Amino acid sequence: RRQRQMCIRDSFKPPSAVVGPGEAIRHPPWAGRVDHEAELGVVIGREAARLPGPEAALAHVFGATCVNDVTARELQEKDVQFTRAKGFDTFCPVGPCIATGLDLGRRRVVGRVNGEVRQEGSTEQLVFSVAHLVWYVSQVMTLLPGDIISTGTPSGVGPIQPGDVAEVEVEGVGTLANPVTEG
Repeated sequence: RRQRQMCIRDSFKPPSAVVGPGEAIRHPPWAGRVDHEAELGVVIGREAARLPGPEAALAHVFGATCVNDVTARELQEKDVQFTRAKGFDTFCPVGPCIATGLDLGRRRVVGRVNGEVRQEGSTEQLVFSVAHLVWYVSQVMTLLPGDIISTGTPSGVGPIQPGDVAEVEVEGVGTLANPVTEG
């Protein structure tokens, strides 16, 4: 299995999308199917703009965190650009901490809903390495300290409903858990 890579069609998440551990993911009933996506989040520690190559990228990384790239799947399929489907308030749970000193090329990533494993993979399966992703994004925009790049998700994404608890576990980082509510 290979994880999806970040691509030019992926979107920005607005600040209102970001929530922490234990905070609710609000499921808008009119948005149709809403899916969980367990991902490694790469936290930028030093400004990075037009880096000369992937070999320079990791020097700009502070650490790693868990990200749930929550997506309104029906809107994503309908829209040409993914921003609306991924940009709802609360659609970017992040945490529970930022871990430093990890080999980001070898992290197990697990997604669970109500304790049931739905996704399991490794960053070794990414189509593009973390270094390549940071370099690539730096060619388009200046990355600032605190920016987070979501790296891609293992197969098995699926729907979440009000009443569920969505979890993302990244080896060496911990587990991010968020309840899903109607909203």
